Amino acid sequence: MFDSALSALGSLAQPSLLLMLLIGVAAGLVMGLIPGLGGTGAVAILLPVTFGMEPEQAFALLIGALAVVHTSDTVSAVLLGAPGSASASVTMLDGYAMARKGQAKRALSLAFLSSMAGGIIGALGLTLAIPLARPLVLSFASPELFMLTVLGVSLAAVLSRGNVVKGVLCGLLGLLLGMVGTSPTTAEERFTGGSLFLGDGLSLVAVALGIFGLAEIATRVGQRRTSRDLVTLGGGWGAGIREWLTHWSQVIRGSLIGIWAGVLPGVGATAGTWLAYGQAVATAKDKRKFGKGDPRGIVGPESANNSVEAGDLIPTLLFGIPGGVPSAMLLGMLLTYGIQPGPSIVTEHLNLMYLIIWCFAIASVVGAFLCFLGTPTLAKLTKVPFAVLGPGLLVIMLLGAFQGEAQIGDLWVMILLGVIGWVLKATDSPRAPFLIGFVLAIPMERYYYLTDSLNDGLGWMARPWVIVFLAVLVGPAIWALVKWVRTRRDLAADDGHGAAAQLMHSDDEAETDGLLKNSPWSLSVAVGAVVVFGGALWASSGFSPEAALLPRLVSVVGLVVGLVLLGQELRHRRTWTRQGRAETLTVTTALRTFAIMVGFLALVMVVGYLAAVLVFVPAYLLFIARARAKTTVIYTLVLGAALLALPSLIPVDLPTGLLG
Repeated sequence: MFDSALSALGSLAQPSLLLMLLIGVAAGLVMGLIPGLGGTGAVAILLPVTFGMEPEQAFALLIGALAVVHTSDTVSAVLLGAPGSASASVTMLDGYAMARKGQAKRALSLAFLSSMAGGIIGALGLTLAIPLARPLVLSFASPELFMLTVLGVSLAAVLSRGNVVKGVLCGLLGLLLGMVGTSPTTAEERFTGGSLFLGDGLSLVAVALGIFGLAEIATRVGQRRTSRDLVTLGGGWGAGIREWLTHWSQVIRGSLIGIWAGVLPGVGATAGTWLAYGQAVATAKDKRKFGKGDPRGIVGPESANNSVEAGDLIPTLLFGIPGGVPSAMLLGMLLTYGIQPGPSIVTEHLNLMYLIIWCFAIASVVGAFLCFLGTPTLAKLTKVPFAVLGPGLLVIMLLGAFQGEAQIGDLWVMILLGVIGWVLKATDSPRAPFLIGFVLAIPMERYYYLTDSLNDGLGWMARPWVIVFLAVLVGPAIWALVKWVRTRRDLAADDGHGAAAQLMHSDDEAETDGLLKNSPWSLSVAVGAVVVFGGALWASSGFSPEAALLPRLVSVVGLVVGLVLLGQELRHRRTWTRQGRAETLTVTTALRTFAIMVGFLALVMVVGYLAAVLVFVPAYLLFIARARAKTTVIYTLVLGAALLALPSLIPVDLPTGLLG
């Protein structure tokens, strides 16, 4: 094991690996500044670039980006008071207050060093987890591995914020979508409608970019300007570094909390940073300065947000349970390379695991160093409105989705899933369980088939570890039920303070998440889910018994959960509020954005990608983003030149049209 660790470190001496790691770090730092992208957007956008690479190069690139996203997202939180991601909103409380006092460099140095330390401690935690978990992982057979996949989807759904029923429903929808294509057990086509295009299943990149990337663009593209003034970079780096050393205990505590939050599926960086902030407040003797520029309010959360991503890799690599969306995409990448997490990766690809750990630790250090050097430049990027960034991101995302199978159909699927992702986001339905379900669908079916074939009846459920996993599975469900009963009881005795607390909580979330919940839109989600699962149940009756095994089970459970959600929505229809101006504007902007995407794709099919970009981008910048003519010309020329040069630099294909 020690030899594998040294071998993995030695492999980083290869220029190609080192270059990929540095490119990943640079890309992650830039994407961390763009609101709404975060780790999910960074991995999703870079995923297509890895096609054709060796696994080592691909993971060096992706891990390099993932490790530093939460380092740079602090810059806008401190200087603008507008966090680059939801997890950075915690840092904003004390960081922005400190910057307004002319101590921005002090706040940023505390944040950068804490993120670096969190990344290193998180990598150390992952290193220690390998020898501890290895004997356990090697003892697992198909029943235990099947239960782990069920656990992954269920915990992500149950522990996601908001309505648990919606979380479970989204996880089941993801599972069903992952079964589109050829059955892994009988090579029989399912849910394809006779389409050859769907025979190989849906592309992970198209699904991830559609559900998260395009939905985010449609939500934020209406932002034509940044609303707040940039705070000047006052204060000193040295003062922050010296102060950081005095808060070493907060660094360790925040990092450990982050690792723990990462190990639990569905908890994620946002909850981890708030937990770290909570412990910093709870353990402080003097709490009066929190929220007014207290360094402990920066050090704890910033240590946690980087270690969350490292902790997330522990269940992903060792048990095949992704804790969040970025790790779900990394898991999908592993499966694409034919690398099975769990026993297989521990015995056959130990070098790759240690390479991931080294990349995470090194990227954390390099990312912090580059942030110290490049903060003035990074600060300028935070002033670019999302409406200007939107068309460039759309062009990159669509081009990325095309690289998998070079099929224009993937791009149409991506836009359709973008609409679904936006509806889920607007109705407060968690999208993480959806993607985790999609990634785990094939492994779950394979292990379920083996478990059913190799065991008589339900005897496998009496195996010790299966019983343990069942207990873990049922525990959160009972806890959710207890919370629901308590909430109902509290509401019955509510004197008005409960509603106020809910309003305070909603302020912590992204401003557009759940904007259309408790509305006809959320009712339509429930109705749509019932129709989808009912149709899937009917379609599965035409499959062979082996191919219908899991689709039928998922359809039945999904139908029951969908009917429960439908009942909830019908019961709440009396509390529907009339759609206000903000909601109307949000819906109109999103629908118009998706219509523009459809128009762009139709143009691509006629004139080809490069020509379509040269028409679409300037038109969008001038008439939608209202950008200046000079900005539009430079933006279009740079993007066009990059697209023209790209195929000669890396193996990238541009979609061609009917006219060439």
